[in-house]
Amino acid sequence: MRIATWNVNSITARLPRLLAWLESSGTDVLCIQETKTTAEQFPADGLRELGYESAVNATGRWNGVALLSKVGLDDVTVGLPGGPDYDGVQEPRAISATCGPARVWSVYVPNGREVDHAHYAYKLRWFEALKASVAADAAGARPFAVLGDFNVAPTDADVWDPALFEGATHVTPAERAALAALRDAGLSDVVPRPLKYDHPFTYWDYRQLGFPKNKGMRIDLVYGNEAFAKAVTDSYVDREERKGKGASDHAPVVVDLEL
Repeated sequence: MRIATWNVNSITARLPRLLAWLESSGTDVLCIQETKTTAEQFPADGLRELGYESAVNATGRWNGVALLSKVGLDDVTVGLPGGPDYDGVQEPRAISATCGPARVWSVYVPNGREVDHAHYAYKLRWFEALKASVAADAAGARPFAVLGDFNVAPTDADVWDPALFEGATHVTPAERAALAALRDAGLSDVVPRPLKYDHPFTYWDYRQLGFPKNKGMRIDLVYGNEAFAKAVTDSYVDREERKGKGASDHAPVVVDLEL
């Protein structure tokens, strides 16, 4: 079974690349983030032609998550149960479903913007709600994973130059502590192998030749419970999909499992 996660940074802009990648990659389940569309505008018909069922949590031009599956899509939960609001709205940042033998979440954790911004406090509250929501599945015997854009680099090795990030979001002790608390619920970090260079970055800024110079971050993560982690046979960052015209600023993270 092949499960992947990919922040596509607009499914409308990335649709031709997404369809081609799904055809070539052999992916059974894909967790998508940053759809930047509504549920009504989501290209479910085109994906169905490739054999994928879709579950979508998307309300407009910002945020949005989805799950695509060739192996079933059951018991769908749209949204983060008990999740906090931002400006009076619960943003579309989480969706979960049972896909064949595994239960998976696709999450797009809030960015946080700046440490003294209200969005940063919201990010930490969002992590607390996520931990509470996944605790039972994380401790269970069924293969279970939370995949997506976590907007946190777990360690200094997960950013291209730690000194440049000092005092900024994505690397603060509070964010990393929230990530560690999520792991402590019964999950482990399925670290992918890089296809080039010595570290599996998953995101490179469009500006200042970030990708050609490998000025990246590892913020797209796969956190699986014991049953999931034991089934992993391979995991890698599909860095090739970050290349060329019209690419997302994130690359897919692919996990192969024997289930």
